[in-house]
Amino acid sequence: MTAPLTARSEADLLPREAYARLSGLEIMTEMVEGRLPAPAITGTLGFRVAEVAEGRVVFAGTPDFSVTNPMGTVHGGWYGALLDSCMACAVMTCLKAGTFYTTLEYKVNIIRPIPLGTEVFAIGKAHHAGRSTGVADGRMEDAEGRLYATGSTTCIVMKA
Repeated sequence: MTAPLTARSEADLLPREAYARLSGLEIMTEMVEGRLPAPAITGTLGFRVAEVAEGRVVFAGTPDFSVTNPMGTVHGGWYGALLDSCMACAVMTCLKAGTFYTTLEYKVNIIRPIPLGTEVFAIGKAHHAGRSTGVADGRMEDAEGRLYATGSTTCIVMKA
């Protein structure tokens, strides 16, 4: 059975006990391959998991008018949500079965505005995933490699 593209309710989410038997990389791989639904926020904000490897996750998204601020440019929160997702999920790919994470803090530096309709890629790379914390950074660029934003995060790692 194919999972819904994005979670529509709590019932679509992976049950907490599944974290005891699947690694973070296995969970993220199931998402990118369509066997588990992506988090609801990806549907709400118009981005998706594009690539997964241990310590590296790429999200892709194309901002449209629904994510603009009062001036009609892409809201900083969209940059933040996309970078937070790729960086924290990069940490997740390093976690063993029986653990999960949440973002403790993150920072985003917006370099330039993303033109509406431009597909961008948020690339997260984990640098540490230990017993209690994970650290990653990220960059947001277009297909030509033009840089739009960078970020860094610290995640808290917990037992499932």
